[in-house]
Amino acid sequence: MLADGESLVPEEVARVAREDARVVVPESARKKVRTARERVAEVVESGEAVYGVNTGFGELVDERIPREDIEQLQLNLVRSHAAGAGRELAREEVRALLLGRLNALVKGYSGVRESVVDLLAAMLNERIHPVVKSRGSLGASGDLAPLAHLALVLVGEGEAEVEMDGETHRMDGADALAAADLEPLTLRAKEGIALINGTQLTVGLAALAVVDAERAVRAADVAGSLTTEVTMGTTASADESIAAVRPHAGHAESARNVKLLTEDSEVVESHRNCDRVQDAYSVRCLPQVHGAVRDAIGHLREAVEVELNSATDNPLIFDAADADERASGTENAAVLSGGNFHGDPLALPLDYLTNAITELAAICERRVDRMLNPNVQEDHLPPFLTEESGLRSGYMIAQYTAAALVNENRATGRPSMDNTPVSGNQEDHVSMSAQSAFDARGAVENALTVVGIELVCGAQAAEFLDDDLSHGVGTGAAYEAVREVVAPLVEDRPLHGDIERADALVASGLLAERVEEALGESLD
Repeated sequence: MLADGESLVPEEVARVAREDARVVVPESARKKVRTARERVAEVVESGEAVYGVNTGFGELVDERIPREDIEQLQLNLVRSHAAGAGRELAREEVRALLLGRLNALVKGYSGVRESVVDLLAAMLNERIHPVVKSRGSLGASGDLAPLAHLALVLVGEGEAEVEMDGETHRMDGADALAAADLEPLTLRAKEGIALINGTQLTVGLAALAVVDAERAVRAADVAGSLTTEVTMGTTASADESIAAVRPHAGHAESARNVKLLTEDSEVVESHRNCDRVQDAYSVRCLPQVHGAVRDAIGHLREAVEVELNSATDNPLIFDAADADERASGTENAAVLSGGNFHGDPLALPLDYLTNAITELAAICERRVDRMLNPNVQEDHLPPFLTEESGLRSGYMIAQYTAAALVNENRATGRPSMDNTPVSGNQEDHVSMSAQSAFDARGAVENALTVVGIELVCGAQAAEFLDDDLSHGVGTGAAYEAVREVVAPLVEDRPLHGDIERADALVASGLLAERVEEALGESLD
């Protein structure tokens, strides 16, 4: 996988974070890194006061640092900012953080040496994972505290987990690097602030959230289509002519999926001329609701793809000819101080995603209720999808779990609406984007579980259909995929295993793969 500062997408972040795809920095990016470093050297040589190079930080910006102390300044910055708290980041979160910082630095506006990007790439490829506290970022000036914990390992301090011979070993930063024959860095001018100033925790988490949210909505189309079948619903509400007169892109995509999944369904065909006029909203409005969620995910994807390939630290290094004449710098280099580290371009769409994915989980939970609830379910379905209901509870409590997860999502705050000024009020408006990312990730995880619960219940409801009626091509494949991991419920049993296995089927993307294989084409 190329880290070139220009082309990174969420799927590649997931491949590196979860599948350990190797990372290579191409020569085109290396040239930009070298050029930016030369400009930093010019600025240092000029002796002019430049933030991040020879001044203090934040409220201490007016403190001038002597040239002989510049290297100590950068090391002190990393040490002092490693002030995080809370749980440690998971392995995939750390790898996403490492990749994001690497890709931002190779864009060529941060002024680090080539050895810095080489060490970041080597840590990914050698599976050296800094121990990073998850809390402490305000999303401006970027994700300072988490990135500082990461940067400590680059200078041979802090702690890291190193994977060797199939085992994970926790050790101090210097030993972790030595285990892979790597040398710690001595930070030069600008490098400390370049390593810690940026939105890479936020965007790394957001990239993983995009991948998982897209899996969730695709699987929800599958689960909803199966529910439509087993509740004797109609797919007429997914007709393309309905979508055409209200042409939201997501609506059309989910409607197409429903039609594709239920193609050749004898179950749907068996009641085409029944007396029911309309289905409940959770079935009838599936394309509209799922489609709106798709559009929200698409909005976040656009923001993430821009951010993954952006320079987000401060200050940034430019050719003087391309920068405003008022910029600090020499004849050949310009150093511009700005706010690209501010996380609002991600925080706002992340909170939007949390709202949207909560709505997806909510409509899935309502469809679960329609399969279980004896007050609304169809005559062919027994209460709570079990024979001898009363003596047995069937899937009754699975719906409780779905409801609890929906409630948790609904109770999640919207961090981008909050603001706590810091650094002596110099940093007086922050984004809280990292917390938005954590919340969005949690909401997506909950939604994946709720979709899994709908699938399990849909497969169980299918057991009560007429044996002579076949599913659609896609819904039939979904039923078979569920049955490979969850047996039909005959006697009451603990359901947590059913839920966990169905959740994994959805979250891994295996459900969509199995369905698409049967269909011979991809779902939207």
